[in-house]
Amino acid sequence: MPDLAASHRLRTGRYAEPNRIYLLTSNTHDREPIFADFTLGRLVVHHFRQAQNSGLVDSLAWVVMPDHFHWLIDLWRGSLSELMQRTKSLSTKAINLCTGRQISLWQKGFHDRALRRDEDLVKMARYIVANPLRAGLVERLGDYPLWDAIWV
Repeated sequence: MPDLAASHRLRTGRYAEPNRIYLLTSNTHDREPIFADFTLGRLVVHHFRQAQNSGLVDSLAWVVMPDHFHWLIDLWRGSLSELMQRTKSLSTKAINLCTGRQISLWQKGFHDRALRRDEDLVKMARYIVANPLRAGLVERLGDYPLWDAIWV
């Protein structure tokens, strides 16, 4: 049974500010490793790029792990909730179409952390894209196909 109180706490005090940098994280439903299939992970990446091309964000770094993603963005317009709802909804539709299934892809809610511009963003980006190494999925960063960072 989902912890509704915890889900509510994810939203408490959330405030999105344009021209602010955020680290966003979302998990798949029941942490199912859907994106072990890299083709399906690329569909999520497509929606990260679509958000950037639509002028909603500047994607600074991201990694799509088998059961979650981390996305470092500079929010240009809209709210975090709108951005995440759009990204999660569109990626779910695309994955369901690709697989011929009707699944609930994402857990409800998401985690966000606002960062200051004077924080070491390059260090944060390296931490994000090194997730596959720390998880033991690859031996070298270049071997994992679902990541990108503007500095790396």
